Amino acid sequence: MKVGIVGMPNAGKSSLFNALTQAGAQAANYPFTTIEPNVAVVPVADERLDTVAATVGASENVYDTIDFHDIAGLVAGAHKGEGLGNQFLANIRETDAIIHVVRCHTDDNIIHPDGRVDPLADIETIETELIFADLDQAERRLDRVVRTARGGDRVAIAEEAWLTEIVAGLHEGRPARDIALPKDAPDAPRSLGLITGKPVLFVANVDEGDDELPAELAAHAAAQGAGAVAVSARLEAELTELDDDEAAVMREELGVSESGLARVVAGAFSLLDLIAFFTAGEGKPAQSWHLRRGLTVWHAAGQIHSDIQKGFVRAEVIGWEALVESGGYSAARDSGTLRVEGRDYVMDDGDVITVKFTP
Repeated sequence: MKVGIVGMPNAGKSSLFNALTQAGAQAANYPFTTIEPNVAVVPVADERLDTVAATVGASENVYDTIDFHDIAGLVAGAHKGEGLGNQFLANIRETDAIIHVVRCHTDDNIIHPDGRVDPLADIETIETELIFADLDQAERRLDRVVRTARGGDRVAIAEEAWLTEIVAGLHEGRPARDIALPKDAPDAPRSLGLITGKPVLFVANVDEGDDELPAELAAHAAAQGAGAVAVSARLEAELTELDDDEAAVMREELGVSESGLARVVAGAFSLLDLIAFFTAGEGKPAQSWHLRRGLTVWHAAGQIHSDIQKGFVRAEVIGWEALVESGGYSAARDSGTLRVEGRDYVMDDGDVITVKFTP
C-alpha cells in the first residue's frame, strides 16, 4: 500500500512524516524544506499476528508495510511553477491514497505562507492545485487518444469519452473521483494516475493534547466522501523519542487514546476497505498481508506470490481466534474448525491461510 502526503508549506507534513516513520525527513520552520521526495517503508504492526505466531511456533513475525511518500508543500500557483511542490506530484500519481495534512493548530511561532490559519482556505488551495495538475495530464492524454479513436479502436473511443468527461469535470472544479470509471477502457485510469481520483484522508494537525477533529473540516470531509482524523504532528514527533512505556504514559496524561500512526493507518485502510490475512507455520515466518474486502482466497494467493496463485489447488482456512483457541493447526484440524476451501472462497478479516499449489 502506497500513500502520498500533500499539504501547504508548514502544515506539518514533514513533522507527521517524521513521527510516522522515524525516518528523519528534514523539517524546519520555513517553506520548501522538503526539496526531495521522501519515501519510507513502515511496518504495520498487528497484535493478532503476534498471537498467531506464538500459537503455531513461528520463527519470526513479518508485518505488511505501507509506503509513505512526502513531497514539498504546495502553494497557490504551483501548477504555473510557483514553489517546489508541483515538481514532485509525479511521485504520488502511483500511490493508492492521499493524506492531506491541514494546519489546525494555533502556534504563532510557526509561519503560515499566507499569514493566517484558515483550514478550509488551505484545503481549497491544495485541491485547486491538484485539479490543475490533473487537468494538464488529462488534456495531454486526450489529445493523443483522439487520434487513435478516429481509427475506430473501441477501447480508444471509450477512453476518449471518459477523458472528455474528466476534463469537463475538472474545469468545473470536480475531482476525478466523482466521475464514473470507463467500463470499456478499464486500464485508462491506472495509466493516467489522476491524483484527484484517489481516496483522501484529511489529517487535521491540531494542538498538543487536542484530540478533537474541527467541525468544519469534518463537514468538508463528509461532503467529499473522504476520511478525517485529528493528530498533533508535534506531539507525535516528541513521542517517537520516548520508549513505548513512556509514550503510553504521556498519551494517558494528555488524554490521547492511541498513536498518530495507528489513527492514520486505520483511516487509510478504511478508505481502501482493506482486510488483513495471515500466513504462519511452525519454524516458518508468520506474515501479515492486506487485501481488498470481497476478494477471494485465489486473490490472496496472488498477494503471497504469483506462482502460488497460478498453481492454486486449494487452501486451508481458519479464523485467527479459532486457531488460537484450538492451540494450533493439529487440534483445529481434529475439531473441524480448520476448513478446506476452493479458489472462490471470499476472505474474511483475520483469516489464516495455507495455500496448496502445484509448482
